[in-house]
Amino acid sequence: MKKLTVIGIGAGNYDGLTVAAARALEAADVIVGYTVYCDLMKPYFPDKEWISTPMMREIERCRLALETADDEKKTVMICSGDAGVYGMASPVLELAPEYRAEIEIIPGVTAACSGAALLGSPLTADFAAISLSDLLTPWEVIEKRLRAAAEGDFCTVLYNPSSKKRADYLRAACEIFLAVRAPETVCGIARSIGREGEETKLMTLSELKEYEADMFTTVFIGNSSTVVIDGKMVTPRGYRNV
Repeated sequence: MKKLTVIGIGAGNYDGLTVAAARALEAADVIVGYTVYCDLMKPYFPDKEWISTPMMREIERCRLALETADDEKKTVMICSGDAGVYGMASPVLELAPEYRAEIEIIPGVTAACSGAALLGSPLTADFAAISLSDLLTPWEVIEKRLRAAAEGDFCTVLYNPSSKKRADYLRAACEIFLAVRAPETVCGIARSIGREGEETKLMTLSELKEYEADMFTTVFIGNSSTVVIDGKMVTPRGYRNV
């Protein structure tokens, strides 16, 4: 039976790989992925056969990986962050029955976790993760999810907050939160996590509304308990109150 391993590579540097991910990549003969992610990993695994496709070719990429996988070639597909969080694990599993393929998923570190670590500890309490990309999800559904997260006082991570076509989506999300959250609510951004140009910044919710994010930015909106302690964004769990 064919076997394909789907791997989350974290932020895209070797230090951000889990031990299991690094071992699977070292054992692989063929590595398939989005061109940008392949270019990030090639310096660490230069002796592998690489197959890449550009953005918007996700299903083609999954099929290439499934077609390449066989008993003689150990094939892996890489995704940024975690393969099961806005990644390729789902489409691969959907297509796998056509190829009678066995699928192994190796988790990685998603931006919610790696970005939170850079900022401090903003996700210690219950939190929601919402992508602002309406390529696959209608904006009306995204708005509904944003309102639910805001009204539920969830700490919230926003993936894909902006692009050339969606320059005002982060502003719209902030307006939804500002309808029920205080303007001074603690927020933060982590940009280019684990890559050249990595940066973090703390700001209020009203300031976040004016921030110009891009697709390399992950946004964190605190809940009503989130505070700044020595320059770190912290959401207390409540242990000190017990």
